[in-house]
Amino acid sequence: MAQFFTVHPDNPQVRLLKQAVELLNRGSVLAVPTDSSYALVCHLDDKNAADQLRRIRDVDDKHHLTLLCRDLSELANYARVDNRQFRAIKQATPGPFTFILEATKEVPRRLSHPQRKTIGLRVPEHNVLKELLALHGAPLLAATLIMPGEDMPLNDPEEIRERLEHQVGAVIDAGACSLEPTTIIDMNGDEPQVLRRGQGDPARLGL
Repeated sequence: MAQFFTVHPDNPQVRLLKQAVELLNRGSVLAVPTDSSYALVCHLDDKNAADQLRRIRDVDDKHHLTLLCRDLSELANYARVDNRQFRAIKQATPGPFTFILEATKEVPRRLSHPQRKTIGLRVPEHNVLKELLALHGAPLLAATLIMPGEDMPLNDPEEIRERLEHQVGAVIDAGACSLEPTTIIDMNGDEPQVLRRGQGDPARLGL
């Protein structure tokens, strides 16, 4: 049975988020709010949790998962970023952008794209998620909370708990999120390429 943590969206109760971090460290998948939509997250180094996350979403290893990072310096630990890429990403961080970049050896091989060796990375702008990342002390592996066969992410915390109560360890309720997904930018080629237009304005990167 999933736990349910109701937190203030701007000033979340730290004691509740610490309990959520304990669940992450014990291998649970959590449903959390972000600056785009609700997402599923788990510990980066927990293979069983990552497999569970993929099962909930019904995606294979070719689906880019995303690392949620605390800041740009942490992002640079997990992706190969040259000066040009770094300057562009800095223009849009933090915010609702996901960047596809070449993964470093800090990323377990099973999590990067099997052919391209890339992974999605982003620095979110949501007070609850930022505090959760700070308390966790490391990036979280994430995927948008879209159920198999559906087009839109789940946005009602009560519905998330009802539908996933036996598949996730907890739901963090900070109210409704945006239903618009992140803008995905592939930074791995000669020029940045917009793969999906979402909430983030590509003009922030000069695109």
